[in-house]
Amino acid sequence: MFFLLCFQTPSFAATYETSQGEVLRIHVPDDIAKEDVQVSCFGKPWPIYQYEQNKIAWIAVDLKTKPKTYTITWKNKKQTIKDEVLVKKGNFRISHITVEKKMASFDKESLKRIRADQQAIKASYQTKVALQPHWPEMILPVEGIISTPFAAQRYVNDEPRSQHSGLDIAAATGTPVVAPLAGTVLLVSKMYLNGNLVAIGHGDGLTTIYAHLHTAMVKVGDHVAQGQVFAEVGSTGRSTGPHLHWGVHFSGAKINPETMLQPKL
Repeated sequence: MFFLLCFQTPSFAATYETSQGEVLRIHVPDDIAKEDVQVSCFGKPWPIYQYEQNKIAWIAVDLKTKPKTYTITWKNKKQTIKDEVLVKKGNFRISHITVEKKMASFDKESLKRIRADQQAIKASYQTKVALQPHWPEMILPVEGIISTPFAAQRYVNDEPRSQHSGLDIAAATGTPVVAPLAGTVLLVSKMYLNGNLVAIGHGDGLTTIYAHLHTAMVKVGDHVAQGQVFAEVGSTGRSTGPHLHWGVHFSGAKINPETMLQPKL
């Protein structure tokens, strides 16, 4: 697990390093932090949170971000500071699964349903939530064994598929699933590939996905507190055994859920 926690004041034109699918947590430069400050990177703004006496920017690096150097721009009414971040190619595992033919090769009706499911998930990512996390570090939604890591290159019945967009945690059917962070339920649906699925919005463009659930105990519009049980682990949809698929989407970026966990400092 990789965390870049920069709680020391960076010098002018500081350079940071990270990898595809990670989250940067960067100390706002002291000489600009005294005024209201904004930060942008990858062509979009990112939230800044208060951490004790410090202001910390959270910048998400999408899984598909091209490895190269990008500019981080800090700006207030008086000045602008530019830093750099070097995004490195991630070191991702290969994953093979074997499933029923109907879960690997799709007829017209199945494809129609899969596409509708994808659109519903995409819509949840774009739904604004009237919340703002005080500090968006998460807790694990379920205890278990990581069976498929984030961004693993998947092969289904020996055919290549897209990279794994979340983290699979194996646990017994019926194991409680808790909310990693307080939020509002945006989607509860039974899907073709993802099985029973819940999406929760946490504010500031942060959305989490929970798939292959046995049961969901919430409905759209419900508020959940951090640590509240809202579902049970299952093996619905395209699944080879009971597990939780946990995905995190941060302002358009698919990221490794592990980077949102409270770090061991």
